[in-house]
Amino acid sequence: MPPNPEHQSCDANSQTGSVPSLVPAVQSPGSSAHPSLGAGSPPPLPPITERQSPGVRQLLALVLSVCLGLFLADGVISLVDDSLILFFDVHLLTGLRGIVFLFASLVAIVVYGLMGLTSMIPKRLFLPLTLFGLVAQLALLPILIYFHGRMQQAAWILSFCQVVVGLGILYWVQGGFKFRWPLVSGHQLEPRRFSWLNLSVFLLANAFLLVPAVLAYFVICTALALDHFSDGFIALRPHGLTVEVRKYVHNDGRTVLLVPMSHVGEPEFYHDLSQSFPTNSVILMEGVTDERNLLTNKITYQRMAASLGLAEQQREFKPPSREMVRADVDLVQFATNTIDLLNLSMLIHAKGVSPENLMKVMQYSPPLHFEEQILDDLLTKRNGRVVEEIHARNSKTETIIVPWGAAHMPGIAREIQKSGFRLQESRKFVAIQFGSAGKNGKTSDKIRGAGKAK
Repeated sequence: MPPNPEHQSCDANSQTGSVPSLVPAVQSPGSSAHPSLGAGSPPPLPPITERQSPGVRQLLALVLSVCLGLFLADGVISLVDDSLILFFDVHLLTGLRGIVFLFASLVAIVVYGLMGLTSMIPKRLFLPLTLFGLVAQLALLPILIYFHGRMQQAAWILSFCQVVVGLGILYWVQGGFKFRWPLVSGHQLEPRRFSWLNLSVFLLANAFLLVPAVLAYFVICTALALDHFSDGFIALRPHGLTVEVRKYVHNDGRTVLLVPMSHVGEPEFYHDLSQSFPTNSVILMEGVTDERNLLTNKITYQRMAASLGLAEQQREFKPPSREMVRADVDLVQFATNTIDLLNLSMLIHAKGVSPENLMKVMQYSPPLHFEEQILDDLLTKRNGRVVEEIHARNSKTETIIVPWGAAHMPGIAREIQKSGFRLQESRKFVAIQFGSAGKNGKTSDKIRGAGKAK
């Protein structure tokens, strides 16, 4: 019987001491052949690829670096500028500060919008950075209302906080103060795809949280400002803008009625107000004269009244009085800078908003300490003139009515109280009503006694 070949092979192997290999032979480094797989082996896994291309991550990292760099530069320049103004009254970096602030704000807006389009941006770091400017401006509003003289100190504190926030984010991003460029590297951004959930949450948070909160904050600050600067003569309420007419009485029976006015308002407001005046009173009217024709545009609020669906005071306010006296100053008593500002503001009122008019407004640069001059011309001088007229007519007239702008009322009230007048009673009128429901309501409230003089 012939020998079996397989047995011969096994014998040969046993003789030489070799063992058949059960593992595929290791390929040489230069070999490109792949080991053969059995029929039951799983297919090889595909190579792991990033969900965002490196180019997109690098570009986004560059934008974030520019945003962080401009934020820090704006903070440092603002801090130096505020320090020079606060301690030395030197306005050296104001122009540069405005340019850097503009670019920093534009880039911050872009980054904030990108947060809704991609979740690669770490929001815990760049959300405070992009919203810092908005929060800082909102924080200044109450200080502007109640601590106007401390605005420069408040601005310095905010600039210092901006530098601290910027350095803190830089330290967090770079793991220390290394100051390498780019400030944010691409490998620090997680590769993520576009997410509808991220975009939806971003849009909903802005529409239902951020925007309503900012609007409500502005309304509250506006109401606080009106009440504070007018000493309660004018107030913003949910149903409309109200004014408070106050009656001041002297021990000898003489009466001064302070009536805060609005240049535009409801027609019923002016009619009801006029009917409340006694016919035997003297009315000291407001109105700056212009004998030398220094105004290039007539002072009128007709365009504003028409756009708001309201009436103009000059047309609707017709009090039934035997004697009406103009107790205001002439324009020649104002400073030249004040007259220039009046001409510029009346340009918008008279001719409306146009690119040419807006360009003139934007190019206007007021001089230093201009605010004090404006207040002196528009309030102090005019208040002094009407108070002089009140004192001159007190001995001849039993009732004097002063229907002037609400901004004049606190100063006039303080001056007549120095002369022995005390607040006896007050009455509220709705000058501007909000909403269609309020149009059918009453424009005045009942007279209420004053608990104490203000």
